Amino acid sequence: MTRARVAVSIGCPCGVGPEVSVVAATRAAGHGAPQVLLVGDEGVVREAAEGRRIAQKRIVRVAGSQDAWRLPKDRIAVWQPTRDLSPRDRRPGRPTAKSGAVQLAWVDAACDLVTQGSADALTTGPVSKAAIVRSGAPGSVGFFGHTEHLQRRLRAREVVMAFWSPGLVTSLVTTHLPLSRVPAAVTPAAVARAAYWLAWLLARLAKRAQRPPRVVVAGLNPHAGEGGLLGREDERRIVPGIARARARLLASHIAATIDGPVPAESAFRLAVGKRWDGVVAMYHDQATIPMKLVEFGEAVNVSLGLPIVRTSVDHGTAYDRAGTWTADARGMSEALTLAAALAREAR
Repeated sequence: MTRARVAVSIGCPCGVGPEVSVVAATRAAGHGAPQVLLVGDEGVVREAAEGRRIAQKRIVRVAGSQDAWRLPKDRIAVWQPTRDLSPRDRRPGRPTAKSGAVQLAWVDAACDLVTQGSADALTTGPVSKAAIVRSGAPGSVGFFGHTEHLQRRLRAREVVMAFWSPGLVTSLVTTHLPLSRVPAAVTPAAVARAAYWLAWLLARLAKRAQRPPRVVVAGLNPHAGEGGLLGREDERRIVPGIARARARLLASHIAATIDGPVPAESAFRLAVGKRWDGVVAMYHDQATIPMKLVEFGEAVNVSLGLPIVRTSVDHGTAYDRAGTWTADARGMSEALTLAAALAREAR
């Protein structure tokens, strides 16, 4: 089977995205690893390579994706769909309007490669939401993150944010919302969507497993509402959502079990202990706090429900570390590996 072709938008040029991207691309040169095309500024990539002592001769600027896939395994392809960035616009830790605009353009360009069939999957480096919004670039208005942006751009009917790691997998019912708006957003439909797609992901990655995947849905309130004493959302919204998810799995012929709602503190602890294979979280930090405690450095953000495969690192731009050349690239390496696995399963 041919190697999966992964297009990587390198993230904010002023953050650690270019660094982890070029390091991960270097590590992906071995047997069975995906082919990687970095989408971003050549000068930024070369600077990151120099900072990490990667030979400049390995960096090859290409005119398009087809040139990239023909390169020898020890070369790192870079496609630059935007004009050269000035030193000011790529200064570590100091994003500008221009750097905000190009990082969004790189996401869109890499996405287009996948939708056009010129790549098999999209992996995204960390971007700055604030820098993108302040740039005023097309598509920047209301930018809350890759997940929402790609859903709009690809006109996906539904999308679910999820996080995968070797020790914990979780999906989110709500994503980038103020905490005050979360209870109203936890609807039966949203719960069903997050539970269904998490089960789909687990089933897709474990086709040869000896048993169906097991999913648990975390409660919203402390003690999952304590029988209504601490809130009614769990019984009125989450329980019906679980029933909908079970029905959808049955109709889709996906073998999986869904339990819950279970108090979040127990759901995550027992999932790490392998009682369950994945946890459905109600809001962003309910998922990311245990994920980063358990698997920080190796967790992967994956968007479920899109018409393409998309993964990402589970960390930000790390402006405080940018330019020190000490960023941990394990998350990007895992993101490339997961993207390739999902792309192969989709063939």
